[in-house]
Order: sequence, then structure tokens, then C-alpha cells
Amino acid sequence: MASDVAMLLGMGFTVVVLGLSVLTLLVRRDLAPAQKLAGSRQVMIGGALGLGIFAFAFKLAVIFTLVMAPDWTTRALLRSQAGKYHISRMTEVASTPGLAVVSPWQALPETAVRPTDSPALTALGKRLFHETALSGDGTLACVSCHDLGRGAGADGRATATGIAGQVGGRNVPTVYNAAFQARLFWDGRAGSLEEQAMGPILNPIEMGMPDAAAAERALAANPDYAAAFRDAFGDERISFERVARAIAAYERTLVTRDAPYDRFMAGDVTALSAQQRRGMALFQSLGCILCHQGPNFSGAATVGFMKRPFATLDVRNVAIAKPFDLARDRGRAGKDAAVGVWRIPSLRNVALTGPWLHNGAVDDLATVVKIMATVQIRAVVGDAGADQLATVAWSPATRSFQRVVRKHVSEADVADLVAFLKALSSDRLRSASDEARRSETP
Repeated sequence: MASDVAMLLGMGFTVVVLGLSVLTLLVRRDLAPAQKLAGSRQVMIGGALGLGIFAFAFKLAVIFTLVMAPDWTTRALLRSQAGKYHISRMTEVASTPGLAVVSPWQALPETAVRPTDSPALTALGKRLFHETALSGDGTLACVSCHDLGRGAGADGRATATGIAGQVGGRNVPTVYNAAFQARLFWDGRAGSLEEQAMGPILNPIEMGMPDAAAAERALAANPDYAAAFRDAFGDERISFERVARAIAAYERTLVTRDAPYDRFMAGDVTALSAQQRRGMALFQSLGCILCHQGPNFSGAATVGFMKRPFATLDVRNVAIAKPFDLARDRGRAGKDAAVGVWRIPSLRNVALTGPWLHNGAVDDLATVVKIMATVQIRAVVGDAGADQLATVAWSPATRSFQRVVRKHVSEADVADLVAFLKALSSDRLRSASDEARRSETP
């Protein structure tokens, strides 16, 4: 519960208690004697005070319910389904009674385009997205890293490569469905597509423009842009802010709703295989969905519920994560922090955008699943006996020992989860990726 809401409820509770105390004194001292009961004035005062206290308490109860309802719903969902659906080798999910009673699964909106995104603005944005004049040496454009075909909106490299062959430190996120993200970049430092679009152009090791004025001059040198900006904005003025607005408008058209998951949500129960349905159920019962929630599978999204944009990544003492050096960069937490803090990325098209994680060090999706299961839900991954799952921990708060049973994710579970993640891939992008691989094969 937010601290300001908690303070409001605390103050309200105090007022209710004081009001009840005053009402009690009024009843005992003024209304209790029999001869006083005949006086309508005292009765009216007491009744009005009582009704006022009741109305105020009712409003507090409504506020408390609205604030706590998402948490209650989530807890109830996990309690009701943990026992039903956390089955390592489930044979069927779609026919299980009660699965959709409280459903966290949502369909992606049909479009992210805004009413102000005119066709002329979108067309200008598409042109600017492919414009190499926006880079310091005239060799790179946005599309250089965000390959819209074979790269599924990313570049297939571990980390970004900028002008003069400079190599960045972080993996390139896909631009597809980025319009539904409330936070952009791995550390979530940008709060809009417009803000994000400005970053790479001015980054010295990415597109390398020295400043916004240089970008404006580079576009103004091409006389064709005068008409394009006039059509999009009503006049020919070229500004860096307008460049970002146009690129963002185009990026809002890059939405994929043609994954098997989307067809499943539309009612085609055959769109997912039995293995993918098992993975979907595990994704829910294990708690993966609490971070990767909503139709864009990200707590940092503008669509969905239970918004949680950031999560810690504590890989200390996690053996499976050690080979990948995931702790070197700590994201928005800063280099002096004990653990990293990162934006929760979308899982849309994740199977097509490897290598994975913030430094692009993991080139196997099953390994990513194992790392996240170990780090984020503290599960035991792989073959495990009862002695590995159940441990005894000392609780300083209660000064007692508590038996802790860790979740178990078997190798078969990992395969099911990977199968489900593949079901989040756009059919169109998967076909383009497959075609690119075939063309590269000797």
C-alpha cells in the first residue's frame, strides 16, 4: 500500500475513533436519562453525528478495498491455482475447470497509434528511422540496430555496435511492441518513445551526433525534408523534438498481434500445443506472471495491471549465472549498489531476439529460464530430492526456526516454459527470421 494512502487511512481511523468517543459520551450523558429521550433536539444531534461517522467510515472502507483489491486478487489467484496447476507433467490445461475464474491473461490491444499520429507524421518517422544522416559518420540509422526483418526488431548481437565499430555494453531491445512500454532502455531511464528516440542519436558510441543542432543541420541539408516536415507538422521547421515525435509515431505502428498466443486468446484452443499450454500454466503457477504481466508480458508496460516496472537481479552465489558476468553492470542501481536493478522487459518475440539478458551473454533461452527461475523465484532447477527442496531457516523477527520449501523446476518444466515463450513470437517475424537463416546456410 502506498505510504500516502496509508497515512490517509490512519488519520481517517483516528477521526472515526474520536467521533465514536464523542457519540458515546453524548449518548451516556445527554440521551441516556429517560426524561431526555423525549427531547428531539438531542436525538437529532446524536443521530446526525452517528450517520456522519458511519458515512466517513464507509468511505475509508471503500478506499482501503480499492487499494488492496489487486493484492488480494493476486494472492487468491496464486493460492487457488498453485495446487491445481503446478504439476510438472500436466497433460491438459485448457479443459481444467476453474482456470479462467480469475484470469491474468490478456490480449494485446489492436493498435498503439494515437489520434495525433497522422499518416504524414508516420511516413516521416519511417523515413527518419532509416535515415543514416542522423549518425555522426553517415553510416548508421535506427534500423541498423533495430532490424525489422531478420532481427525481429533487434540486431542479433550480444551488445550494440555503433559508429566507427564501437561496441556498447548492453544488448539491443526489440523495437516491436515498444509502444506499449512505459519505461524504455534496459535501465528504464526513458519514460516515452519520444525520449528514447533522442538517446541513441546523441550517444557518442551509438549514432554519435555531437548535439541536436547537428542532427537538424544534417536533415536540413536534404531539400526533400522541407516538404515532409510541412506535411507532418504544418510548416517546414526541422527540430530535434519533431524528429523524435515522428520516429515515435512510426514506432507505434510496430505492433505484433499474430503470435500463437494471440490466436489462443482469440478463442482458438488449438493454437497452442499441449506442451505450450503446460508451459503457460507453469508460467502462472510459478509466479513468472507477477513480473511479466499483462498482454505485453512486462511490468513496465502501459497495458495490463499490477504495474511493477523494475526488479532486482541478485546473482550473488548463483552458480548457474556466474559464467555470464551478469553482476558487472548493475543498471539503474548504480555501480556501487550490492545488486542490479533493471526494467522488467517484455517477453513478446523473446525467442527471436537472442542473445539474451542485459549484456547479451546468454545464447540459450533454456539457460535464461533456469537463471531467472533460480534468481527470481528461488527455485531448485533440475533433478532434486526432497532434502534439496525443504530447508530450515532461522527467523530473527519471530526468533524461531521455519521450514522453507523451495519450488522445483524440472528439466521438463524448463522445456515447457521455453515452448510457451516461443508461442509469444509473431508468425511474420518468425518466418522472416527462418528465411534469413536459410539464406545464410551454404
